[in-house]
Formats: sequence, structure tokens, C-alpha cells
Amino acid sequence: MSGWRTRWQRLAAVSALGAAVGACARPKPERPTRQPELRVGLATGAPQVTVGGAGRLTAFAEGAAALQIDNQPVTVSADGRAVVVGGSTPGRYQRLLLVSPDPGGVVGVNGRRYRGTVELLAQGGGVSAVNRLGVEDYLLGVVSAEMGRRSSREAPALAAQAVVSRTYALRNRGRFGSQGFDLEAGVTDQAYGGVDAETPEGSAAVRATTGLVLTSRGQLITAFFHSTCGYATATPGEAFRGVADLSYLRSVSDRRPGSGGGYYCDISPRFRWTVEWDQVMLRDILRRNLSRVLGISADIVDDIRDVRVAHRGRSGRATEVRIRVGQGQIPVYAPDIRTVFMAPDGRPLGSTAVQLHPERDGDRLVRLKVAGAGWGHGVGMCQWGAVGRASAGQDFRQIVAAYFPGTEVERWY
Repeated sequence: MSGWRTRWQRLAAVSALGAAVGACARPKPERPTRQPELRVGLATGAPQVTVGGAGRLTAFAEGAAALQIDNQPVTVSADGRAVVVGGSTPGRYQRLLLVSPDPGGVVGVNGRRYRGTVELLAQGGGVSAVNRLGVEDYLLGVVSAEMGRRSSREAPALAAQAVVSRTYALRNRGRFGSQGFDLEAGVTDQAYGGVDAETPEGSAAVRATTGLVLTSRGQLITAFFHSTCGYATATPGEAFRGVADLSYLRSVSDRRPGSGGGYYCDISPRFRWTVEWDQVMLRDILRRNLSRVLGISADIVDDIRDVRVAHRGRSGRATEVRIRVGQGQIPVYAPDIRTVFMAPDGRPLGSTAVQLHPERDGDRLVRLKVAGAGWGHGVGMCQWGAVGRASAGQDFRQIVAAYFPGTEVERWY
């Protein structure tokens, strides 16, 4: 299962939980007096993990120093419930905590450098590596990984991402507690590249917004974000299954004011895109994906006769696409459209903001062209829109207020 789809499903599950809980009155939570610690899963049940190579490390087992790892990579694997260290200092331990003894030192894992400490444990038939660090240090490795390197004029977009990412991280602490971590590193949750993903501009944005989060009625919001909205953001119901719409996640136009027109996110390389399939290619993709995603027998997809958008949501995105075959019509709903209609290169469809252009030969579809707008699920903050708004002179508070209307920026710690 691809990372983007896992992220989509888990974000939807988190939003559904937040909407259900939000329906009940809750006391305002006690604010932490200092930044909380996060546990980030760098690897989960992997066959092996390589550590070291970024400076000296001390490995602790059961509270005592167990071994020293010099500036050379060491391979760690699992054997039952134990982690096994190879190389010149072999050993077998229940779990290990890797710490740099040098001031400001980092821990190397699989060729990347991370702040804080890293815990290694046997889990799921393999080795799991969990990075333990403060929220602010975590965000240093998130903001530029999500937004790329930005100019000083675009700094408010980085600050907006820092506030949104901080809100996301804090709201989801403990979500994978049974597996020993809070968030996964990567697009399943948020892109996190550790020290190697940090930039001076991204770090400045994190420090300038330290402790700031988005709230609604005193509660951390469900902070969705995506690459490019294309023209307007989507409601949760247009993207996710079983997720109630929230007042601060309504469809928001991304159009620039004034006579010039255009959209804030039209600078995105994925603002507009096209994809097409011939009849044979489309049939093969639908047979495979309808079976995998919806459990529909591939035999039903015999002769494709038409594909059309049957319903659209508030933002204009397709919420139901119908595939007409010899035996009738197959409905595909919003959460599955991008997965079922996979592009020829194997990527999911860019978005559900699409116009379909079928070409027929009599009652037989011979080619399907799709003209799309934007990239991603479309809910919450449009990252390229944030860049466009920053370039137009908006500060980070104006940016987050535009994409999460009715929310407040508050200092959480």
C-alpha cells in the first residue's frame, strides 16, 4: 500500500475521532509548561537498521552503558524479542537507547541524522527505531521537508506550516502508543527528514512560532494540509469516508482578489495536469484496482462503455464516478477515486477536481482523458496557496485564518 494512501486513511480516521469527540463538551485541557516530547517511528519491524556513521554514540541497555559505537555504521537486526548488534562490538539486548555524548550531537539511522535519542527494539518480527525528541526539534526536520526551500519573502508560508504541523503533532501524540511511538516519519503523517531536511529558513519559522498552535473552542484542531487546492479547498466529506464536516474545514476559495484574477496556488507545478488511458490500459488498471480496493471481481470489468462523474461536492470535486460496463454500472466514491483511477505511471490520480473526456467508438470507450486541478485531497491548508499568499504580503496568521476560518492562534506552551 502506498504511503500517500495510508496517510489519507489515517488522517480521515483521526478527523472522524476528533469530530465525534468534539460533539461532546470537554473541559479546556491543561496546557503543558514546556514543550512535550515526541516519539517518531523511523522504522517499524524492519529486517535490519543501520545506526552510527554520524559521530560517536553510547548505547544504553537497562539504564547502563552497554557499548560504544564509533563513527562507523553498525547493523542491528532482531532475533525473537531481542535486538542483535553486529560488527566489531556484537551483543544481544532487549532494547537499546542510542545517545550522542557530544554537545549538539546527532544519532545516525539508515544514513540520516536525527536530533534527540533513538530507541531500538524488536517488534513485528523485525527492528523498530524510535526517535525521541522535543516537538520543536521535530518540527525543524518537518517544515522544509514539507514546503521545500523558500525565499525570505515566502517566510510566512513556512511559519504557517510550522503552526499547522505543530498542531497536527500535538493532537496526534499517543496515536500509535501500542506500537511505542506517536507519529511515523514520512507522508503517512508528516514528512520528517531529521537534521538533513533542515534549512535556515525553515528553522527560523519554527523558532518564530515556538509553542503556537491552532485551536477551536480551546481544543487543538484537526489540521489537514495538502500540496495544491487548484482553485478552492475541499470539505472533509468530499475526500474522506465517514468524516463529519467541521466548521473550520469548509471549502475556501483560493482566488486572488482584484481585477487580475488568478489563484494563489497557480504557481504550483501541479496546478493543472492531464492524464489519459487507452481502452486496454484503463481496463487493466480498473480490473486490478477495483478488485484490490473495493473487492469487486475483475471479471465484471469486461468491456468499458463509459466513465462519467455522477456527483460533485461543494467545492466541485467529484464525489462519485460511475463506470459503465457490459453488466451495468460500478460506482466509485470520493475516498477511492484517486486509488482506483491510477495513472499509467502507477501514481494515484492527482486529485478529484477533474473533468472527464471520454472518447467512444459506438458504445465502446476507446480512450479516457482527465483534466485535473490541484494535487492532494484538498482539505485544509493549501501549501502552494500559502506560498502565493506570503508572496502577496500576507503574514502567517492571515494565511492560517484563510484556510482554517474561525480558528485561533494560541500559545500552547
